[in-house]
Amino acid sequence: MSNKKNPLLKTKGLLASGKQNFVIILAAIVLFVVFYLINPGFASSSNLLTMTKALVPYAILSLGVTFVIATGGIDLSIGTVCFGSAVLAGALCRTGVSQDEGTLWLTIPIILSTGLIFGLINGLLVAKCKIAPFIATLGSMLFSRGLTAVVAEAVRGTSSAIKYPSTGWFQKIFTNLNGFPIGIIWVVVLTVICMVVMYKTKIGRYILAIGSNEEAARLSGINTDKYKITAYVICGFFASMAALFYVAANPSLNLAAGNGMELDAVAGVYIGGTSTTGGSATIIGTILGAMILVIIRQGLNLAMAGGVGISATNITYAVTGIIVVGAVLLDVLKKKKATKVKIPTEAKKKTDSVKQ
Repeated sequence: MSNKKNPLLKTKGLLASGKQNFVIILAAIVLFVVFYLINPGFASSSNLLTMTKALVPYAILSLGVTFVIATGGIDLSIGTVCFGSAVLAGALCRTGVSQDEGTLWLTIPIILSTGLIFGLINGLLVAKCKIAPFIATLGSMLFSRGLTAVVAEAVRGTSSAIKYPSTGWFQKIFTNLNGFPIGIIWVVVLTVICMVVMYKTKIGRYILAIGSNEEAARLSGINTDKYKITAYVICGFFASMAALFYVAANPSLNLAAGNGMELDAVAGVYIGGTSTTGGSATIIGTILGAMILVIIRQGLNLAMAGGVGISATNITYAVTGIIVVGAVLLDVLKKKKATKVKIPTEAKKKTDSVKQ
């Protein structure tokens, strides 16, 4: 299969992606200004720090699921895999509120391994068993949620929340380095890595080819099953990576939790401009989409803090739903426009003259 592309088409694609990212950035700025005018505390250093900490795990989740969505699939298990891997590791390593309790360092490889295993399971179910991604990952979502909670309860003999230290070296690595939100540096590094993998490596090109036309990709010699599995493994690994940052910022975890995180992550990917049917993906757009959701969530929390009597969380769900539907609708309209047959002006004139 030839990897050569028409430079003109590539330039047009980059311009289109750049234009879309510019629109998202502009929307984020407008939202920021609006929420600042409603409540000036929105721009305070403490609130910006809170938003940054909230952004990190969702941004990492979104980066991982971008690879799956690029194949034309979906992964609904990332939220429970994220939570479940941290719950499982905390239970096995006997972590507590002090960093001297249990074996804290061992939680890192256990968390990452758990994500990789569930990613591999999802990939095998979709690629080899030919189960629809929605059904396969829905099953994994329920399985990971229940299994990790059962194991944690069996090991500890209680269903109480898993505790992690709130201060120490773990926080310095993943969330707060002497007052600086170190997690944002991780997000930048992981974003660059994802861009390189998606756009500059065979893995990314083949994943996009599968999303564009899986049968054509298979006939051209691509091992479609292999690269589908790879996409889900990447997604599972990023879900477990997100767990490290989430736990560092939120050191108390209830068993069998995590539902809903996957919806925010997927929403961020769609808002960022990645095609819902696969074949095209924007890594920068994914991060911008996650930022939009964090701004909306935190802005509404502060805006509704005056005792209006309406839950900011419920309003956030409604607004997010509208934005996601709008983003998907724009993607559909863009695809329809791209598939229209354009008749050159000269040919059109000749056709009209023949008709006359």
